[in-house]
Amino acid sequence: MNGYSFGDVIKNSINLIYTKVCWRGARLVRRPILARNRKRIYFGPGFTSGTGCRLNPGNNGKIVVGKNFVMGDYCQIEAMKRVTIGDNVLLASRVYIGDASHGKYKGEIQSSPMEAPNSRMIDMNEINIKDNVWIGNDVAILTGTSIGFGSIIGANSVVTHNIPSKSIAVGNPAKVIKKYNDTTKKWEMI
Repeated sequence: MNGYSFGDVIKNSINLIYTKVCWRGARLVRRPILARNRKRIYFGPGFTSGTGCRLNPGNNGKIVVGKNFVMGDYCQIEAMKRVTIGDNVLLASRVYIGDASHGKYKGEIQSSPMEAPNSRMIDMNEINIKDNVWIGNDVAILTGTSIGFGSIIGANSVVTHNIPSKSIAVGNPAKVIKKYNDTTKKWEMI
């Protein structure tokens, strides 16, 4: 039973039946899960979700995930435009990924604090997470960012800009603190 209690085995068995009936090709989808606009969610084989996850592509948005994508409990993915997640990506619990913001706060045309937040223009920009990425607990990945192949985002980080491949990034905003050296086969401080 892999350390699961008897109650967890029963719950996972029910979730497995639910998965096979409602999420063909997925490995295990734990309920409750909120998946709006389901026809705009594309996932490869081996998709696994924790409890309480939310997948919300807007009316024109898309969520596209590769094979063996695993998301922990209470993760949220919002896609007003497009969120793309590669193969073998692991999200810990309480990860937020959102490609839109209520308002525009840089550039030539910006939102005013006199406007109610729900009335402000929606600023949308795609998010792209490459293969073999690991994202720690309580991370927020914000609009217009990309995370390169094999990178790690440390717990409680906020990704506001692109993270290169084979990097470890932490903090708010997330900054690269280590890079993988292909010659020495070690993560090295930068």
